[in-house]
Amino acid sequence: MGRFRVASAPFPRFSGGLTGYFSYDLVSSLYPVPGPEGAEEPVARFMLAQDCLALDHKRERLAVVANLLVADGTDAEEEYARAGTAIAERAARICDLPPLSPCGPCRSGVPASSCTPDEFSDAVLRIKEHIAAGDVFQAVLSRRLACRIEGDPFAVYRRLRAENPSPYMYYLDFGDRQVAGSSPEMLVRVEDGRVTTVPIAGTRPRGKTPAEDDLLAAELLADEKERAEHVMLVDLARNDVGAVSAFGTVSVTDFMTVERFSHVQHIVSTVSGTLREGCDRFDALRSCFPAGTVSGAPKVRAMQIIGETERLRRGIYAGAVGYVGFSGTMDLAIAIRTVLVQDGVASVQVGAGIVADSDPGREWIETGNKGRAMLAALGAEVE
Repeated sequence: MGRFRVASAPFPRFSGGLTGYFSYDLVSSLYPVPGPEGAEEPVARFMLAQDCLALDHKRERLAVVANLLVADGTDAEEEYARAGTAIAERAARICDLPPLSPCGPCRSGVPASSCTPDEFSDAVLRIKEHIAAGDVFQAVLSRRLACRIEGDPFAVYRRLRAENPSPYMYYLDFGDRQVAGSSPEMLVRVEDGRVTTVPIAGTRPRGKTPAEDDLLAAELLADEKERAEHVMLVDLARNDVGAVSAFGTVSVTDFMTVERFSHVQHIVSTVSGTLREGCDRFDALRSCFPAGTVSGAPKVRAMQIIGETERLRRGIYAGAVGYVGFSGTMDLAIAIRTVLVQDGVASVQVGAGIVADSDPGREWIETGNKGRAMLAALGAEVE
């Protein structure tokens, strides 16, 4: 990507480049972390978007962008004319598109969990033994929910937009698999020389009324376990950002605010710094990947325990999804609240941060709450 340069113009944040995902299983290439048994998948899948459409939902404006790949010996004027023609043709096709029909319900089977409540409880207790032994402060335990699905996977994305609108909405069609997601959490963004990450830790369900919402939010902020877990992960994020930032530029803003989503509410903070000379966006990705909020702390030992405890390779879950732009920007969300559709099966993975005083039953319920929006979008039975 370093070979590409773009003209200075008021382009949208993403105006072409690579879009796709990094699998969580990339950690085995970056750290001494063996993965669990199972079929190996590509650790990254990306598409090159030379041209793109950028829709501003708030302003209801659409930008059509064509990038010219100009090499030595290329006739720049000819390429410019080609791009202008391509933009005009795309704009004309867009104007002729019929409106989307209403999104009908998806039909899915009963989701099967990768573990039973008792097996999940046993795994929680094993992690707590590691915590008591001083191996880690926290490790994130996850389970997978899978069911057969009928219909168009794009309908799942459309339902997610309605059921669980989030800061990061995405639909990727690789032919043999589709990824639909509504992640609330940024892994890392690099833009204008700044690197930013937004750790989310601490969860309560949404209330049925505004008053109940406020009560649950106050309960969340007063919970010593949730506060301690969040502070620990903010410190981890500061270390990750600090590793690639100029000295004295790392800051924490919006510390421990409550952000509300369709089915849950979380404690959120923002950590940012100025990218150090000699470091680029891929250094920032390596430093921040995977997020402490989906692995634990200390990160490497937590990932080793996850590899020993979870039965399945995580795949896209807890990895990163987003784009690496021609312009030098990068914006990646943590691949949570994400549905993977492959071979007629839809799978969703959900996790909970295990700490010293975690209650196995409560953690099982938390994973169920986190999966509700995706299961609803699939038309599957909610636990």
